[in-house]
Amino acid sequence: MHELSVALEVCRMAEERLSPPQLSQLVAVGVEVGDDAGVEPENLRFCLETLLAAPPFARARPVLTRLPGDALRLAYLEIDDGRSDD
Repeated sequence: MHELSVALEVCRMAEERLSPPQLSQLVAVGVEVGDDAGVEPENLRFCLETLLAAPPFARARPVLTRLPGDALRLAYLEIDDGRSDD
């Protein structure tokens, strides 16, 4: 399943960019998916939901944004730092 390898790479990038304490505070992972990216968005969502439900993430949810074209990229990582300035 191609979408599983994409989801694994998204999780790897999150682990690379965030410290262990931030990973446990991760609440959303934004991914932009182009209509021509060669990825089934619902399959990718399922794979990400499954991977993000396990440690070190445990409470993160995928947020997929559909775009025209062939874009496929990690758009953002949202953490809950406990501050109310969001």
